[in-house]
Order: sequence, then structure tokens, then C-alpha cells
Amino acid sequence: MLKILKRPWFPYVFPFALFLILTELARLFPSCTHILYIGRTVIVGLLLWFWRHEYKPDFAPKLSFFEYLTAILIGLLVLLIWILPEEYLPQFGKHTGFNPYAFGWSHAAVISLIAVRIIGAAVVVPIMEELFWRSFLLRYLINQDFRAVPPGIFTWFSFIGVAILFGLEHHRVFVGIAAGVIYNLLMIR
Repeated sequence: MLKILKRPWFPYVFPFALFLILTELARLFPSCTHILYIGRTVIVGLLLWFWRHEYKPDFAPKLSFFEYLTAILIGLLVLLIWILPEEYLPQFGKHTGFNPYAFGWSHAAVISLIAVRIIGAAVVVPIMEELFWRSFLLRYLINQDFRAVPPGIFTWFSFIGVAILFGLEHHRVFVGIAAGVIYNLLMIR
């Protein structure tokens, strides 16, 4: 077991796998969804922080103004692609929304829950997903020694595979695939 912890892919795969497991547990135990969301956000966030030095080679040392602007515009484009076809494209499962007041918590606890959900959705999940999908899997599908593959290397197999799997991870499959294609293009660029 200790051998697996030393594998270079483990810090990329374990937080993602744990997040998926805790997400499934929330589906099995809907009355605990809010607690499991807090747990998975905190635990996965702590794991990402713990392994932050492992991810250091995956981040560009300094982006130019144009690169920041491109990233922001791509984010806005994906946001539009994600929400505009909401009623028109088929989805896996039914998205039920979230009511933080449904648990009978105090006002302070509700505000804390909302804060954790925002941090999870805006910080923890995007970092975890990008580390798994584009820093790890996009390169791993080219060479199992993924660290030997410089970011930005292109193969059709890894490009299409990651885009499709990224889409299948989300209940909005078609827009998920479109987002995966756009994010893959941004990574390769």
C-alpha cells in the first residue's frame, strides 16, 4: 500500500477519486448531502494543499497580460456554453438545485455552508479537475511517464479521450464535452 502512495500519479488521481466517491455517497444518502459536501471540499482542499509541491511543475511561472485575458475570456465562453442550452440539451440525471435553508440550521451556519459551497465550486473543484484532467490524464494517455510529456503536447487519442471523459463526468454531457475541448485547446496552446 505504501508503494502506491509514492507513485507520481497518486497526488493527481487520489483527490479526484475521493471527490467522486464522496459525491456518490451523497447520492446514496441524500439527507447527508450538505455534510458530505463540506467534508469533500475540506478534505480534497487539504489534499491539494498537502501535495501542492507535487503540482508546482504543472503551473506556468508567470503568465502575460494577454494569457490572463485569454483565460478569463475562455472561462466566460465556457460559462455561456454551460448555461445557455440548459433546457435544450439532454442531461444525465436530474439536477435538483440547492437550498441552504432546508436543513434548519442557524443563520450563521447557513452563511458558512454557502461560503464552503462557493469555495468548493470556485476554487477546490476547478483546481482538482484541471490537475486530474489536463495536468495528469491528458499527458498520461500519451505516455504513462506523464511527467516526461511537456504540457501542450497534442495527440488525437488523449485530446478526444479527455474531452469525452470530462463530459461524461458531468450531468450536462454535451456541454461538458464542449468545455473539455475548449479547455484541452487552451492547455495545448
